[in-house]
Amino acid sequence: MGEYKKHWWALVAVLIVTFTLLGWGGVEVYRSAPPVPEKFVDSKGQVVISKEDILQGQSAWQTTGGMQLGSVLGHGAYQAPDWTADWLHRELVAWLDIKSQELYGKPYDQLDKTVQAGVRELAKEEYRKSSANGVDTIVLSDTRLQAINQVAPYYIKLYGGDMDDEKIVKSRESFAMKNNTLPDLTARERLADFYFWSSWISSAERPGTTATFTNN
Repeated sequence: MGEYKKHWWALVAVLIVTFTLLGWGGVEVYRSAPPVPEKFVDSKGQVVISKEDILQGQSAWQTTGGMQLGSVLGHGAYQAPDWTADWLHRELVAWLDIKSQELYGKPYDQLDKTVQAGVRELAKEEYRKSSANGVDTIVLSDTRLQAINQVAPYYIKLYGGDMDDEKIVKSRESFAMKNNTLPDLTARERLADFYFWSSWISSAERPGTTATFTNN
């Protein structure tokens, strides 16, 4: 046994270092995990999405197979989109049109290139600085709420059983989704809240930094 003593000590040392690193990594993952705000509110302080809504939406997403049907947070998917990127793209397209109509009375794609650049800068400022005042209560502008309300019905219909909308039906076929993936309407609404939250943490900067909660 004596001849192997140094090897045993080496093994013990390796195990101590390994588990120390694992413990440190676990604490860091927990500490730097993206926040789930207590509430998202409108400009008047009315709650539009709560923490419970988001957590229920996450549970609804998990019941559909999670990453087996699309993905979230940019992990990529064999079938169906990355829902985080899909939501963020759709919301930004809607936001740009709404803001362009508000400021110039025209859709975004009818504006001059230089004017479009200015509108994009406004979007960047609003989305990147969304958590500048903390992460417990997030105030959403009227423009962003309008964009969210335009985008959410797409997902609510996509995960439902509506067969009247040809585009939705074709999308389900392309994504290998069955009809009525989530039969319960409330579950579909909460799922949309969860997708919104995943796009919010991907675009909002951590307070005091220039990186988003997902380090983009």
